[in-house]
Amino acid sequence: MMSTGPKGAAPAAGGGRAATKRELPERFKAYKHVWVFIEQERGVVHPVSWELMGAGRRLADKLNVDLAAVVIGPVGETTEQAVAESFCYGADLAYIVADHLLADYRNESYTKALSELVNTYKPEILLLGATTLGRDLAGSVATTLLTGLTADCTELDVDPDGSLAATRPTFGGSLLCTIYTLNYRPQMATVRPRVMPTPERVTCAIWRVISHPLGLVEEDIVTKVLSFLPDRDSKKSNLAYADVVVAGGLGLGSPENFQLVQQLADVLGAEYGCSRPLVQKGWVTSDRQIGQTGKTIRPKLYIAAGISGAIQHRVGVEGGDLIVAINTDKNAPIFDFAHIGIVTDAIRLLPALTSAFRARLSPHSHDRIAG
Repeated sequence: MMSTGPKGAAPAAGGGRAATKRELPERFKAYKHVWVFIEQERGVVHPVSWELMGAGRRLADKLNVDLAAVVIGPVGETTEQAVAESFCYGADLAYIVADHLLADYRNESYTKALSELVNTYKPEILLLGATTLGRDLAGSVATTLLTGLTADCTELDVDPDGSLAATRPTFGGSLLCTIYTLNYRPQMATVRPRVMPTPERVTCAIWRVISHPLGLVEEDIVTKVLSFLPDRDSKKSNLAYADVVVAGGLGLGSPENFQLVQQLADVLGAEYGCSRPLVQKGWVTSDRQIGQTGKTIRPKLYIAAGISGAIQHRVGVEGGDLIVAINTDKNAPIFDFAHIGIVTDAIRLLPALTSAFRARLSPHSHDRIAG
């Protein structure tokens, strides 16, 4: 598949990428280098930014160009620290827009800052995290710049001709498609947290930093921040960054049996999750859903009980270090990518596992499991 450009024009008869003109318009030939937007809120950088730095580094090395971090935020130590950290994760240079008006995310001010950076310094690839903030910002920036945007990517690469190949699931996760933005720049993509591995952090000096003014006053911004109310709901899951996850699917048979998953997770000090059908049936809340339309996870240990493992779920879990699948169907797709497969009834095995772990583990042993 291809991005059809900002107006959605269909490719010429004959279809396919070969039918699309690859020669960039003259105005886009100066666009070089790979940029990663470093998402931060109230002094905390979202981990997806460092994951994208690793992906960006690989793309930049293939293209033989620089990798740049883009930091937008308030004047002060937290923004400067985000810039410094970006070099520890592989940046060759950093662009910074620092202004007190950027203390809180507002679409209008952040869109102006990032769009002006792009128009001034002309990157060929711009990557953002597919977070709530990143999705909001990426869409408005792509619209402002009249370029293509591929959302929720699971894989990024560059073709021999230098085009960004952005792969994402489509049709409800049943197919994978690779999308190109051939005749527009920058080529933009968002990537969900935990899809890409986090590169190793290395101590590094600050290299090149380019500051750019915001050029706004408060009166120019329609949205006003009246107060900040932190989310204190302790029941919210932290699936994306959990080291150990236990999940259940339709094979459990009933919502009452899903408690077996929760009990094993409690003993292991793990997070618990589920496949999409359980959310659709109302057995489990949506924040516990794992898969392309839910959370993407990269745990050190993942136990899947009664989950068939269709591509929609596979995309969300295949980055796990150790995947243990329990299913009565020996031909279930999950056995194609699980590291350990157990063909048995999860309803019988889960209580046995819970009892065995409870007998052998102290309350603090889950740290050893994750390690």
